[in-house]
Amino acid sequence: MLDIRYIKDNVEAVKANIAARHMQADPDKAINLHEKRLEVLQVLEDKRRRRNEVADLMKGKLNPEQRTPLIDEGKQLKEQISVMESELKQLEDSLHEELSRIPNMAHPSAPIGAEDSSNLEVKRVGEPTRFDFEPKDHVELGQILDIIDFDTATRVSGTKFYYLKNEAVILDMALVRFALDKLLAAGFTPFITPDLAKTEILEGIGFNPRGPESNIYTVEGEDMCLIGTAEITLGGYHSGKILDKSQLPLKMVGISHCFRREAGAAGQFSKGLYRVHQFTKIEMFLICAPEESDAWHEKLRELEESLFSALDIPFRVVDTCTGDLGAPAYRKWDLEAWMPGRNGGEWGEVTSTSNCTDYQSRRLNIKYKDDEGKNRFAHMLNGTAIACSRALVAILENFQQADGSVRIPPALVPYCGFDTIKPRARI
Repeated sequence: MLDIRYIKDNVEAVKANIAARHMQADPDKAINLHEKRLEVLQVLEDKRRRRNEVADLMKGKLNPEQRTPLIDEGKQLKEQISVMESELKQLEDSLHEELSRIPNMAHPSAPIGAEDSSNLEVKRVGEPTRFDFEPKDHVELGQILDIIDFDTATRVSGTKFYYLKNEAVILDMALVRFALDKLLAAGFTPFITPDLAKTEILEGIGFNPRGPESNIYTVEGEDMCLIGTAEITLGGYHSGKILDKSQLPLKMVGISHCFRREAGAAGQFSKGLYRVHQFTKIEMFLICAPEESDAWHEKLRELEESLFSALDIPFRVVDTCTGDLGAPAYRKWDLEAWMPGRNGGEWGEVTSTSNCTDYQSRRLNIKYKDDEGKNRFAHMLNGTAIACSRALVAILENFQQADGSVRIPPALVPYCGFDTIKPRARI
């Protein structure tokens, strides 16, 4: 969350940022609650001080006439302090709630816009794949190759679930190891994270686990949720800690299942594996000093680009607009792969990387000691290395052949042990 002092000093800029992100938040209310909290706290501290003075006086030699009024005052102070402590707690809870609604400030260069159509293309690697035949989408290819089963998954688990079969299982695992090897070579520490996290950790990262628009599955009867990304569990790993600057940057890569409700997601753009309730993802997470976060954001983007370049998949990079950033992100780059089966051929997001500055670390209380020994909030960044389900979409659709087979990208052949997936069903 933003520092309340920053909000007070820059209230008009904060309001403009909220409007540019098309979010609902009230910085004026947060400021009023903060000032009211300070007023109540001052009175409460005065009463606590007087209570201590009365207690000290009671220790002296007093006659009944002197003791009785002190006893009465002590009782009154005890009752008043109890009431004011309750009032202070309510104010602090309300202030935290209001501050939690206020999004991070956006990078000055982030495009202004309400949705992804306003994202700005900044780079393109490769050109859209062309075929001398009518290309199929990954759903049809999955049936022909007998490697994806949506129908049975719908019967067993519901819509937006799937079974991977045969070579798709090996290909999915190959993507994990391929990405992991690249990131280990880049100095990342690997983690397999829990699939569940406490609600307070999700809220600290900036996810909303409640309400009809929430993308999170909550566990009934427990203060826990299924994670939508390893960003949650990797971010929570150092919550409440004070790190030494010599430890920074902390570079982590997490392998996890990801669970998303995808409330309201429907249509052509959500077809098949593109938008599902469960998938495997390899997530990069980084904690660094504030002065280094912009440079590390570029490095995370470069790592994502190197992965998809190595897979020979055409992609472009877009600078994400304010309305599509999400509350925690200061700036976000999306990497969109060419998907020939998507609405006759379109770009589809496969990874993103965000610099969240100190927005998450303030909520999770993650600090480091600077060169002067002072505790400062760290900057936190995240980036998708590979989201297996969407990477499978891009591979199947870009590497399909006229006979219905699919070639394996050369970089993955050593991990798969085969270079082609051949049809098992008649085209």
